[in-house]
Amino acid sequence: MRERHVAVGVDGSPVSTRALDRAADEAARRACALRVVYAVSDRDEAPPILNYAARRVAERHPGLRVETEAVEGGVVRALAKAGESAGLVVVGHRDLSGPAGLLLGSVSLRLAAITRVPLLVVRGDRAADEGGDVLLGLGDTAGQGAAVHAFREAEHRATRLRVLRPECRHHDVPSGTPAASLEGSPGREGPARRDPAPTSSPSSGVALARELYPAVQTDIRTVRTALSRALPRATSEAAVVIVGTRRHVGPVPRPGRLVRALLHHSHCPVLVVPSV
Repeated sequence: MRERHVAVGVDGSPVSTRALDRAADEAARRACALRVVYAVSDRDEAPPILNYAARRVAERHPGLRVETEAVEGGVVRALAKAGESAGLVVVGHRDLSGPAGLLLGSVSLRLAAITRVPLLVVRGDRAADEGGDVLLGLGDTAGQGAAVHAFREAEHRATRLRVLRPECRHHDVPSGTPAASLEGSPGREGPARRDPAPTSSPSSGVALARELYPAVQTDIRTVRTALSRALPRATSEAAVVIVGTRRHVGPVPRPGRLVRALLHHSHCPVLVVPSV
């Protein structure tokens, strides 16, 4: 079955150009189309930005199918709508103190709260080809989807998967899962503890992912400090960090504390995977 397309939001800023490049890389890897979305108040404003995006993608990935779409209205609504038929939505991240634009940090936060498909928020200073481990945070909402994405990403990159989990959990994943100790601790307030027989909670997601990707080297540790503090610090040497989330509803939807911490402080791109 052919992969569903990758959707990316642009506005012509350097931040959105980084997101565009990463989205094009993801679409090429998945052998699927790339849909470039620009939310505007007047559709006549869109052609210069969308044409530039299409040319840039064509130069970097000749042969990749690119679709462009100008949408009148709010950014979050436009990208949420684009995500309904996508396999992945990609956005950039700009600090709230920065100038106004499409990809304000508040946009990524609001999308993370309502997304129905995996959302990749491109932030941090590391280039996509710089290498680094894949990092998985096992918070309260880390389910099967996040674990499978993490193992698959590690296999694709031929790299190690690091898993961080909070100490105050009961773990019951099979003891055959190997663990290698990591040097240092992402949170100095409470050093990490090496697990002789690492498990995870929820265990079913990690156990299934390990069965699907048995060749992936895993490095699982328990942290004694809050995961919302330890995980962002651990991203300094990661290629991507992956975390699960639940869809939130209400007048002002907000993602959970762990997702908010990563979107504000991660040193690498953040992949938010909603629970099914």
